[in-house]
Amino acid sequence: MENNTVTRADLAESVYEQVGLSRNESSDLVEQILDEVMAALVEEDNVKISSFGSFGVKHKKARVGRNPKTGVEVPISPRKVLVFRASHVLKERINKAVQVTDTTSQF
Repeated sequence: MENNTVTRADLAESVYEQVGLSRNESSDLVEQILDEVMAALVEEDNVKISSFGSFGVKHKKARVGRNPKTGVEVPISPRKVLVFRASHVLKERINKAVQVTDTTSQF
């Protein structure tokens, strides 16, 4: 199984091929969309993309952690973390892809 990464350039190229904008316009569009998503998350708004999933910011409280090597207790300060929750549509598509791969690998 290969680990491929989809980059901004890949997204812009896809927009260029499917929508018909110029390469520069496609790249600018992808950048604008990502900037809007980031700005909303910085403001701690939720971002929901229909049939894909939702992004949000969760607050973590301060707590005491432990260094796994030494066992020494270490304070962990409060922080914000980004969370993603996949939509049921995305989950179903992923599971269908896994089922197709599993059945083809049996032969």
